[in-house]
Formats: sequence, structure tokens, C-alpha cells
Amino acid sequence: LYIFYAELAMRPGIPTTTDVVCAAIGLVLLLEVTRRALGAPMAILGTVFVAYVFLGPWLPEALAHRGASIERLVSHMWLTTEGVYGVAVGVSVSYIFIFVLLGSLLDRCGAGNYMMQVSFALLGHLRGGPAKVAVVSSAVNGIVSASSVANVVTGGIFTIPLMKKAGYGGVRAGAIETASSVNGQIMPPVMGAAAFLMIEYVGIPYTDIIRHALLPATISYVALFYIVHLEALKLGINPMMSAGAPKTPLQKVAGWGMAIAGTLVVMGLVYWIGIGVRAVAGGAATPLLLALLLVLYVWLLRIAARHPDLPTDINVTNPVRPEAWPTVRAGLYYLIPIGILVWCLAVDQLSAGLSAFWAVMAMLFQMVTQRPLIAFFRKQSVVEPMMQGFYEAVVGLQEGARNMVGIAIACGTAGLIVGAITLTGLGLRMTAFVELVSMGNVLVMLFFTAAVCLVLGLGMPTTANYILMATLMAPVVVELGAQSGMVIPLIAVHMFVFYYGIMADITPPVGLATFAAAAISGESPLATGVQGVTYAMRTAVLPFMFIFNPMLLLIDVSGWAELVLVVLGATLASMTFAAATMAWFRSKCSWLEIVLLLAVTFALFRPDWFMNHLAPKYEARPASEIYSIAAELPENGRFVAVLSGMNIEGDELRKTVAVAIADKPEDTEATGDDIGRQRLSDSGLTIMSMGDFTQIASVRFGSPARRAGWEQGWDVEEILVSNTSRPSAFWVYIPALALLLLIWTLQGRRMRSSGSGDAPTTAATS
Repeated sequence: LYIFYAELAMRPGIPTTTDVVCAAIGLVLLLEVTRRALGAPMAILGTVFVAYVFLGPWLPEALAHRGASIERLVSHMWLTTEGVYGVAVGVSVSYIFIFVLLGSLLDRCGAGNYMMQVSFALLGHLRGGPAKVAVVSSAVNGIVSASSVANVVTGGIFTIPLMKKAGYGGVRAGAIETASSVNGQIMPPVMGAAAFLMIEYVGIPYTDIIRHALLPATISYVALFYIVHLEALKLGINPMMSAGAPKTPLQKVAGWGMAIAGTLVVMGLVYWIGIGVRAVAGGAATPLLLALLLVLYVWLLRIAARHPDLPTDINVTNPVRPEAWPTVRAGLYYLIPIGILVWCLAVDQLSAGLSAFWAVMAMLFQMVTQRPLIAFFRKQSVVEPMMQGFYEAVVGLQEGARNMVGIAIACGTAGLIVGAITLTGLGLRMTAFVELVSMGNVLVMLFFTAAVCLVLGLGMPTTANYILMATLMAPVVVELGAQSGMVIPLIAVHMFVFYYGIMADITPPVGLATFAAAAISGESPLATGVQGVTYAMRTAVLPFMFIFNPMLLLIDVSGWAELVLVVLGATLASMTFAAATMAWFRSKCSWLEIVLLLAVTFALFRPDWFMNHLAPKYEARPASEIYSIAAELPENGRFVAVLSGMNIEGDELRKTVAVAIADKPEDTEATGDDIGRQRLSDSGLTIMSMGDFTQIASVRFGSPARRAGWEQGWDVEEILVSNTSRPSAFWVYIPALALLLLIWTLQGRRMRSSGSGDAPTTAATS
């Protein structure tokens, strides 16, 4: 392909015998490499889809197609962008590799150990401290990690023995580490490499994907943190280590408050200093900012040199909690590459690949210089530390390349499967099949999709699973949801299939992360997996919630007040659900209390469900007002319409679709309908309107409107706008909180009357 690129480009669709032979050899080698690197299940799945291309004429009617020749197959799979060298491989080269490399360099230079030590210093003295360390360190490592198994192996060798010693037992310890490590794949910005694939499949900027993914990932970890605390209460686990001088609750709150406030102040200062330098220095801003960054780096290294080097592991036999503040100061310089990444993404708004590139450059510079500079400040020889720094940089680059091999092969094989789907038209048949199975019920369709994700996840990596489900099932869910009158954002569907894809790493019988944790704990993988599924239920319920309530993905959230209400409500809902699944709140819950906790959870997650029964969410406006409505929509608003038309099979359909409306044009002279027309055009829509007749004249290829299901030639029946007379859904929070307070009070009375659970109650507030 590289050597004969020009010739192949001049004769697309006309492969020569040499092309066919080379492509056939390439496909066979790809399947063999897949078997060696990823195991037989993934290779068998790829082979089955290749066989499906040839066996189409002899299959049942629901799956039948006319088949394809060998020449057509290998040309489609190897010589076009519809097969192996498609979106997945392109994204892996453009984005995934550089982030995997960054994660490997961070781990090699000691950042992973630093995060573990800081978590241990801050949380090790708490009740159930080792489990809480596992949760927090996995969340932090998940920021740059693309593998749940790697997370288990990296942190589990320390946290699992500590949890066993604390009293959790081997099964629970392995399950907690598995659940926390698998959740690392939903934590932005890497998200198990799926975040970068979503850029292409969903067609939205990388920063938007991070914004949509942040709240669900955060509340999932908050719920897991609460679960391990409840387990500690149920088992009567006491702190393993001394917390130092006792502190009152007010002192604890003040300490954490000052730490959080200090962090926010520092972040604000960094931001405003950067913006100020840009405004004052103009063209010289970049060199000046680099100089300031270098000064900050040297200063942080000087601070680190005053403290002993952090231990490379945790003493499992006789754990000693390090002092918190000295531990934090000893590695603050590790945050500089991550800060550069965030700055480039959020402030400079560079592409994800370029942002990660600059972070990698900073990381390589840091790896080469951190040890010599620390030795210099300690008045020691710098020669040996410098050689060690160069060695670690080289090894980090090698590890990054090795870690990428499995992901690249998975993307290539997933491209092979996607190519078979596009070549045979299986995607269109899947729509009819899912509609038949679900009988048009969206909830049944989602359960079916989740089951398919879990089954496929048993034999393939999460990245490949996401690629396959994003191609096969995501469009089906959006289309059938639209036909049933639901507006399901495309990003919500992609997040849904991704969440259930990673769940396969936990579920028995072949959850890879579960096997890794069970090997460390010495317990049964099956028992560990069953317990892990119990802990992972809080993650499994989230996709259903944000499908029906997109505000959990920060979609249609307007203003800071609404944002705060969504975040607080979702966080409390996740904790309430955790209490229900653990059957423990202040004390052991009765069945009635579990049901009431689940009701509170639903009310906090889906307050709109109750309001929808009182007043409709949307009110219909005539299609003739399409331009004026588009002009009035706020920034980041959604334009919702009801369309009718004929699909490719000749059936008359009616569906509800939405598109994120583009920003208002900068042309200040444009007014009224001109603004609406321009905003729709920027979103990919060209509308033809004549009196009461309004039709979609064209939908730009690859535009947000095209991906959201808008169809060229379809009629616009009506426009749906927010019902301004509808009460806010957040009023539902009041009875939900009242019910939660009632459960809290009743359990408190029961505890006082029985005289049991006093010790756990004391710990619950600590």
C-alpha cells in the first residue's frame, strides 16, 4: 500500500491480480496476528464475518444477501477505507497511540506510584482505607490508562493484600479492585481509547466528548467509594493505621475545604496568568510562557529534593501511612505534563493528537531532567541519574509501542468486521431484526443491545467491541427511538454501548479483569466476578438513565444553577442506589426500605419522568416557523422536529429527530430568518419552505444533522420547542429528599431502640 499508493489511487475499484493476492495474504496474516495477540475468540469472530460475506445466498431470509466474490471482498477489506484501513485504524494512528505513549511514559517515570502514594497518604487511615485507596488511585490512573487489566495488575498487587488484611476478604478485595479498575475506562480523557473513536463516529469535538463523559464517570466512582465504605460498616472493619491527632468533624471539613479551595485558587491563577501573558506579550507569549513553566518545574523539583524519595511500593505486611502534605509536595512536578495536556485541549483548543504530542514532549524532557536536577539540589552526582533518566525514557517509549500493538490489531480486526457489515448491508437488516425483537419498545431494545454488548465483550477487547457496536447497533437505537417519538442524542447511544462493552471485563465466566484480580487474591474467579457484578450495578444502571435523561451527559443544561442541581441530584442518586444494592444505609435495610431507596434513586435520576405526566416537555409549532425558531434557540441548544417520509425500503415513516444547533453567525447585520437559515446551514441542513410546505432540501454529508438521522427529501411536519409553562423537573427533588430523610430518621430510631449498630453509625459520619 505504501509503495504503490499512487497507482492504487488512480484505479479505485479495479484491483489487479497482484492487488487481490496481496490483500488476501494480508487478511490471513491479520487474523493470525489477532489469534496470537488477542486470543482465538476475536480471530474466530472475524472469520465468521468473512464467511458471512460468502454464505449470504444460502442463509435464512432475515440474514440473506447476494454474496460477494473473493476479488470484491479483499478489495473492499484491504484497498478501501471501508475495511481494515478504515476509521478505527485511522483514529488509532492519529489519536490513540500518542495517548497510550503518554500513559506509558507517566507510569515509567513514577507518576502512577505517586498517585498511589498520595491516595494512601490521604485515605489510608480511614475505615476501609485500602479499598478507598484502590478506588481513588484507579480513578486517577484511569485518566491516562487504556486497559482495565493493566489497572488491576498495577494497583491490585498492593491494594488487594491490604484489603484482605483489613478484613474485606479475598473475594470482596478482588471484586473491589476489579470494579474500580474497569471504571477507569470510563474516566476521561482516554476512556479506554473509545473517546477518540467517538470523535469520528459521533462527529463532535473531543472536548465535548470529555464534557459529556465526565459526570457519569465521576458519580460512578463516588458511588463505588460509598459502596466500599458501606462494606466496611457491614463487616465492622476498623482503620488499620493511626490517623494522628484526633480531629473534630468541623476540623475535617475545614481541612478538606481549604485543600479544595487552594487547588481551585491555584488553577485560577495559572489560567489568568496564562491569559494575561497572552494578552500583554502578543507574539512573544509562547516563549515567555515556556520560560515561566520551566521556572515552575525547577522550583517544584527543588521542593521535591527536600523530601526523601517516595517508596516504590506499599509495605503490605506492616503498612505505615506516610504524611499527607510531604507526600503531595514530593511529586507535584508530575502534574505539569497533565496540565499542559488540559491547557492545550481546553484553553488553546488544539486537536487531541497535537495536545497529547506536546504533553509527551514535556514528559520526555521531564524524564531526562528530573533525576539529575533533584541530585543537583541534593548536592549529589548528576551523571548516574542522567543516564538513568535517558534509559527510562527509552524504555517508556518501548513500552508505549508494545502497549499499542494489541489496540492496533483490535482496531484492524474490528475494521474487518465493520467492512463485512457495510459490504453485505447487515446494518439495515439489523434495524428490522431489532424492531421485530423489541416490538418497537425502546426499553426492550436497550436491554437487547446491552445483552449483545456483554456477549460480544466476552471474546473481544473493549475497543473492538465499541467499534462493532457503534457500527451495528448505535444507528439502530437512534433510528428506532426516533420512530417511537423519542429524541435520543447520538452521543448517549455511543456511551451506552461503550459502558456495556467494558462491563464484559467483569462479568463471569471470562471477565479478564476479574481473572487478573482473582489471581492476586488467590480466590475463585467465578465468585470474584459475581461479587464484582454486584458492585458494578451502579455503573450498569447509568446508561439507561442518561438515555432517557440526557442532562446526566450535560446536554440541555442551561446556567450554573441547573448544572449544580444536576450534579448534586445525580451524585446523591448514585449513592442512594449504592445503599439499596448493599441493603445498608445507616443500618441494615428492610425490603421496604430498599424499595423506597430505589424509588428515591429513580426520582433523582429521572425527575423529568414525573413532570412528563403532568405536562409535555415540548409544544408543537408549525413548520413554517422553522427559521424564526432556529434563530431564537440559545447557544448549544437542540433543534427538534417531527419528520415524515419514505425509507429505502419504501415504507412511510414518521420520526422525531434533533440536532445540536450551530452558534449564531458573527455577522451582526443578519437578523431574524437569516440567522435561523445560517444556523441550520452550519448544522448541515438546507431547508426548502414554500408556505405551509417545508421540506429538507439537502443534508450535508458528515454533518451533525446527517449523523442525527435527518433525511434529505423528508417533510418537516412540525417543530418542537420547550414547553415554557411546564414546571421545572427539579421540584421532584423535594419529595425525593423528604423520603430519603424519612428513611434516615426511621433507621436512626430503630438503631437507638435496639442498641445495635452504634459503632458503624459513628464511623458512618467519620
